[in-house]
Amino acid sequence: MKNSAKTEVLYNATCPVCNFEIQHYARYAGKEGLAIQFDDLNSEARMQWGLDADTAAKRLYVRHQGTLTSGIPAFRALWAQMPRYRWLAWVVGLPGVFHIACAVYDHVLAPIIYRLHLRRLRNSTGAKMG
Repeated sequence: MKNSAKTEVLYNATCPVCNFEIQHYARYAGKEGLAIQFDDLNSEARMQWGLDADTAAKRLYVRHQGTLTSGIPAFRALWAQMPRYRWLAWVVGLPGVFHIACAVYDHVLAPIIYRLHLRRLRNSTGAKMG
């Protein structure tokens, strides 16, 4: 049975890590006919999210049935919409696992990916100026 609830994902397509993972999900969702929309924060689509570019670049955002989530809760909302990944949403939702996953994402992974994003921005701006 296909999920009819609309799910939207806001991600940074200029981030190699983010883009690789989200494109994998997008291919899967397309192949399965899932009602998931993927928006690049670097496009005009971001305006529909009500987030500035810097805030949006700091973490993954998912809007499912009108509810906006970010970080690990956003990943869980996305995974729950994809049959192949529902088990992962369930496992990451377990009490101890959820808290550890949130801590690792919030304090390690997201900050590292965001700093790399800022470095890419500086390098691209410097290349244009020089």
